[in-house]
Amino acid sequence: MKEIIISNAKIVLPDEVVKGTIRLKDGIIKEFNEGKTSLSNSQDWNGDYLIPGLIELHTDNMEKYFTPRPGVAWPGIPAILTHDTQMASAGVTTVFDAVAVGYNIYKSTRSQILDDVIGSIEYISDNHLAKADHFIHLRCELSCDSTSDEFDQNAKTDLLRLVSLMDHAPGQRQFAQMDKYIEYYKGKYNFSDEEMNNNIELHQKSSKDFAHIHRRYIAEYCQERGVPMASHDDATQEHVEEAIDYQVSIAEFPTTLEAASFSHENKLKVLMGAPNLVRGYSHSGNVAARELADNGCLDILSSDYYPSSLLHAAFSLAGLDNGYDLPDAIRCVTDNPAQAVDLDDRGRIEAGKKADILRVTKHKDLPILQEVWKDGARVN
Repeated sequence: MKEIIISNAKIVLPDEVVKGTIRLKDGIIKEFNEGKTSLSNSQDWNGDYLIPGLIELHTDNMEKYFTPRPGVAWPGIPAILTHDTQMASAGVTTVFDAVAVGYNIYKSTRSQILDDVIGSIEYISDNHLAKADHFIHLRCELSCDSTSDEFDQNAKTDLLRLVSLMDHAPGQRQFAQMDKYIEYYKGKYNFSDEEMNNNIELHQKSSKDFAHIHRRYIAEYCQERGVPMASHDDATQEHVEEAIDYQVSIAEFPTTLEAASFSHENKLKVLMGAPNLVRGYSHSGNVAARELADNGCLDILSSDYYPSSLLHAAFSLAGLDNGYDLPDAIRCVTDNPAQAVDLDDRGRIEAGKKADILRVTKHKDLPILQEVWKDGARVN
């Protein structure tokens, strides 16, 4: 690959923003210097921001491309390539696709498309068709009898890099407010009142019968193989203590300030939804990401269901009165998630790191993505 020199950019480093120049070659950041260069072959970025490519740890965005309408199954390779294009166009150069196991308790197509989703991700990765790097995040719904079996069937992929342990049974964690559970699942699956009541009873019983069994089994599997784990929707100190006992390293979407603060104090990386931060509140009625930022215990942002929210949220975070400057905020979508899943080859502008970079300008307070570079080549 030819050498690329980019100059006159506001380069966002881990701890400061400097006007500088970088040199890229063979997919790697070779050199960084402050100031402009006089070399005629350099690209002048006219003072735009240069930041690392975004790292997304938890998105189920691809599901809507596999089942775009109820009863419609879309071919896997075109579906995942459409998802990949959308992620890259949002500035995401490393994406952990959150693939659900243990969801047959719902009127859900997730179990039906499971093999197709994983197989399609493997195919575009093996054949170098993707614009972003894709890894598998198995999100394990523990309140289902078949979860451990489904996990075993799908955990052998070489792309597995993260596992989350979740229990969405009503009356606790994400759905401590029962009205929010009813609102969400009636809206998602069009349950009648009778179906809703039956589902609540079944879901609570399944959680009681199976969640602790699957949690222990899956956690021990990950511990033995060194696969990073995330807890999900922790609400209490007891939830966090349980996660620590199982050697979890990421606290995904804690629902209370108590759980988030205790997680942060115990060195778990606290991950919250970028849509939550952009909108200013949780759609489930739980703690707002902005409140966690105000208390200094927000470490990672995830676009979750809305890819372009990731860049938007990072710049929004830096604009709030909360102690996060721009380098702090950009680390929440680059360096911090990379560290949380042991990816030490990316996530910051530094010699020797992967040349995954973004060119960003601002329109008033809104970040506008101008260019996306992956491994030293422009992909968007």
